[in-house]
Amino acid sequence: MPLLPDRHPQKDFFILDISDVVPKDDMASMEHPLFSLATKPDMRHLEYRGGDNRLKIVPSGAGLPTIFDKDILIFCVSQLMHRKNRGEKIGKRVRFSARELMITTNRKTGGVEYQRLEQAFQRLMGTTFQTDIQTGNKRETRFFSLLESGSGFVMKEEGKWRLDYCEVILSDWVMRAIEGGEVVTISNDYFRLRRPLERRLYEIGRKHCGGQPKWQIGLAKLQEKTGSNAPLKKFRLNIRQIIEDDHMPFYRMELAADDLVIFRPRSPKSELLPEITLPKWAEEKARTIAREKGRDYYALRSDWLAFAQSETAKGNPPNNTGAAFVAYCGKQDSLR
Repeated sequence: MPLLPDRHPQKDFFILDISDVVPKDDMASMEHPLFSLATKPDMRHLEYRGGDNRLKIVPSGAGLPTIFDKDILIFCVSQLMHRKNRGEKIGKRVRFSARELMITTNRKTGGVEYQRLEQAFQRLMGTTFQTDIQTGNKRETRFFSLLESGSGFVMKEEGKWRLDYCEVILSDWVMRAIEGGEVVTISNDYFRLRRPLERRLYEIGRKHCGGQPKWQIGLAKLQEKTGSNAPLKKFRLNIRQIIEDDHMPFYRMELAADDLVIFRPRSPKSELLPEITLPKWAEEKARTIAREKGRDYYALRSDWLAFAQSETAKGNPPNNTGAAFVAYCGKQDSLR
């Protein structure tokens, strides 16, 4: 099953900053199966245990939130991290246009999508979580929803009502992850993955494999982490199909004869090169430049390190990594 098309290759010029916000996911929800992989209303009451962690999920009247509903959470986390990295004050309240969210998450912008967005809000706000999962160096047992509240403002257009812009209040649990920096950058192609399971597998690979040359996990344990309720035999077939299609951003998967699932970066050679380190003074100066230019410091740092490793692999390592990095940041265009 191929990737979804890139529906918005050229971002809307009337949506400010949309092409500059780097998609980011919080590590707690990447680690634990908070979202249903079902495409129809899922009314199951769920409970997961992993070590000292316990998670209970009670669905809303519209069912459990789906992995596609999570796009809203990723969008909000990305927006707040973008502002935080620019040195701006952030809070739990996030306001955005429905069109902006749809373009960023590679959705269509028709009337049906507005209805689906409203249903997603219902599931995210109505589902109750009980957990003692740690975020932001704090552990507590509590009940919460991922979104504390939200509202959609509507306008009448050609005799039809549609969602115009949204305002949500994130839960304290989500905010602690943002404030504690417990987030990672994800690929924009995540939003082009069609299968719910494939999205979940990418999250797990991004969280656990990262840039390591290899990460492996038993098939049964992987199924538990995905939250899939398919029989193990069916889950194994699904994994094989995803491996055969090979569309996952950045990672390849293998299934060994002993039911061991292996994740590897697609370009492991660059990860095996000597680590390129940046002096503290250079990082501090680059942060200041990024803030002044309204850029995402972490995205600039990631892009430059990738370039530096590529040049090192060709035998052209930078002579002065600190100075080269600062110069690179200084040459980047400011936000429009």
